[in-house]
Amino acid sequence: MSDFEHRAGVSEMNFVIRHLTLEPLNNNNNNNNDNENNMSVLLAEIDQSFGVDNVSFNENSKILTVAYDASHFDVERLEIILEKYSYKIASSWWNHLKESYYKFTDQNIKDNAEHQPSCCHKPPAGKK
Repeated sequence: MSDFEHRAGVSEMNFVIRHLTLEPLNNNNNNNNDNENNMSVLLAEIDQSFGVDNVSFNENSKILTVAYDASHFDVERLEIILEKYSYKIASSWWNHLKESYYKFTDQNIKDNAEHQPSCCHKPPAGKK
């Protein structure tokens, strides 16, 4: 894939796809219709975030899939949006492990994108 096949702000070099299981913050199932409305608004807000290429949610497995440029968007921002709409990342050990790994790699990608490489064989400025 090239950068032209993604949305504006999404670079192929920093492109990642994340799969996370979600659960409602409050475990009351009496507002099922309200949760469905929240989910559609939640997906729309994630989709409109800068750096996000694609977002989808599987109702049966409760898995959120987000494809984004990790130099502009990350799992921590995703968690803020999820909490705003009364959702959270499920608290299973596997999901926790994936979430930790995703946060680590997102930060690593962001740090590498901001790093300005320098050559160690170049003489210091002002010297010839």
